[in-house]
This record gives sequence, C-alpha cells and structure tokens, in this order.
Amino acid sequence: MEENKQYRANPDDRSDNVEKLQSMVQNTIENIEEAQDSMQFATEEERAKIEAKNHRREESIAAFRSEIQDEASSRKNSYK
Repeated sequence: MEENKQYRANPDDRSDNVEKLQSMVQNTIENIEEAQDSMQFATEEERAKIEAKNHRREESIAAFRSEIQDEASSRKNSYK
C-alpha cells in the first residue's frame, strides 16, 4: 500500500461555467413551463405550491443570469 501518497486538488477549471449556467437557466425555464402546464389538473393547494416553487425558480434564474455575467466578465479578463 502507498501510505505516503500525496493528494492534489483538481485545478479550478471555470472555462465552461457560462455554458453550464446557461444550460441550468434553460432547464429551469422548462421546469417552470411544465409546472404551469400541470396546474390545469391541480387542486387549489397544489396550484399554490406550484406557484411558490415557480417563484423560487424565477429567483434562481435571476441569480444564474447574474452569475453568467460575472463568469463572462472573468472569462474576458482572465481566460484570453
């Protein structure tokens, strides 16, 4: 056994963060649309839960978009 094996942290690779975040935004938008479609079959209580969850999803999208701007700026300044 190798008891003295050294472990190294993986390097911070942020090169595809913008694309990953954009994909997350798209997936969240699709989830909102699917949830809205399901509301026609939902009870009042279920509709309220769906609306609350979609509100949280919209907040997440805003945060993702802000992070996309930060990452794009970092890429422009650091990843030339």
